[in-house]
Amino acid sequence: MTSPAHFDRGHTDDLMAFLTASPSPYHAVANVAERLEKAGFRQLSESDAWDSGTGGRFVLRGGAIIAWYVPEGAAAHTPFRIIGAHTDSPNLRVKPVPDTGSQGWRQIAVEIYGGTLLNTWLDRDLGLAGRLTLRDGSERLVNVDRALLRVPQLAVHLDRSVNTDGLKLDKQRHMQPIWGLGEVQEGDLIAFLEEEEGLPQGSVAGWDLMVHSIEPPAYLGRDRELLAGPRMDNLLSVHAGVAALAAVAGSGSGNAKLDHIPVLAAFDHEENGSQSDTGADGPLLGNVLERSVFSRGGSYEDRARAFAGTICLSSDTGHAVHPNYGERHDPTHHPRANGGPILKVNVNQRYATDGSGRAVFAGACERAGVPWQTFVSNNSMPCGTTIGPITAARHGIQTVDIGVAILSMHSARELCGADDPFLLANALVAFLEG
Repeated sequence: MTSPAHFDRGHTDDLMAFLTASPSPYHAVANVAERLEKAGFRQLSESDAWDSGTGGRFVLRGGAIIAWYVPEGAAAHTPFRIIGAHTDSPNLRVKPVPDTGSQGWRQIAVEIYGGTLLNTWLDRDLGLAGRLTLRDGSERLVNVDRALLRVPQLAVHLDRSVNTDGLKLDKQRHMQPIWGLGEVQEGDLIAFLEEEEGLPQGSVAGWDLMVHSIEPPAYLGRDRELLAGPRMDNLLSVHAGVAALAAVAGSGSGNAKLDHIPVLAAFDHEENGSQSDTGADGPLLGNVLERSVFSRGGSYEDRARAFAGTICLSSDTGHAVHPNYGERHDPTHHPRANGGPILKVNVNQRYATDGSGRAVFAGACERAGVPWQTFVSNNSMPCGTTIGPITAARHGIQTVDIGVAILSMHSARELCGADDPFLLANALVAFLEG
């Protein structure tokens, strides 16, 4: 028994546009908020009192967004069904004193954010994006989406062993991008961005800026069955999550049949441990869920009952089997591109999935008519982790780790099957519908 598909290859086309429009977590949540507003959701302020009405709502904080849909008849103890994801990706981020240079080259000082593959940032045309904070406390998104920066690799003539001994990059000395010629002038970068944005000189008081590859996403392969693009870890899941939430809220069953509250929780700072006020290890999700209970007249007992029945699908990318490094994968678990979303399992709780969670995910995929696969690490290789175990431990919520299998994870440009994004989105719809 399967339900009609909500999404097809058009979903993947839309994902490509979303990736291009979201060069930073701040742009990503702004784009999610815009999509939610078009679906009838409204933004709430954390500093205001919340009402008890039905319908879609969301809270936006920095690079994180929590959205939920309260169906008609929802009681205070109604449980939640949560899609968890994260908005950040490994990259190069601008330092507090950005203007630097050497040997007549003007450069931008950057820090390494997360576990990025450093070599993938070499010899790429890079733009600059993020958030500017003005002296009056307001914020402005900025996106210089043109060839502005470049991290040049050393020529092979000056490193004859690079192809035999491997490329060795020092994070401090070798990763500072160039953006011009001449003497270093303190304040140049911010003055340039003020001019780009039409802001008065000296109006910017703070910034959260990062570089991005300006090469757009593209279908790849003879039959265009693959998708190459930036920040798929993990904007692919964010995009699928907002599409699924909007579909469920807008469906005929939205008010009449749901016996739970669908939620999208997209956090920042997963790539460096999730410990921030916008990360999964912070209080944001718990505060929002509790306030939702209390705004409907609930007590702490209702909150406990709601959390006890809540389930979270933590959706993040995982590893597809690599054709050139098959020995690095578990010999009996080989997730493949376009094989459907993956269930991620690790008995040491690097992933939160257990047997009952497997049944939840399998049931959703079956209802959606979506194939699915299982990922487990080779015992000889360390296993990554996600927001899943953090969510489970912090909130006492049953959590299942899932995602889409990709190659080149943490590269400036990653690769997945072109069908997998909409297969994931369809599975998420079925999960939210229950």
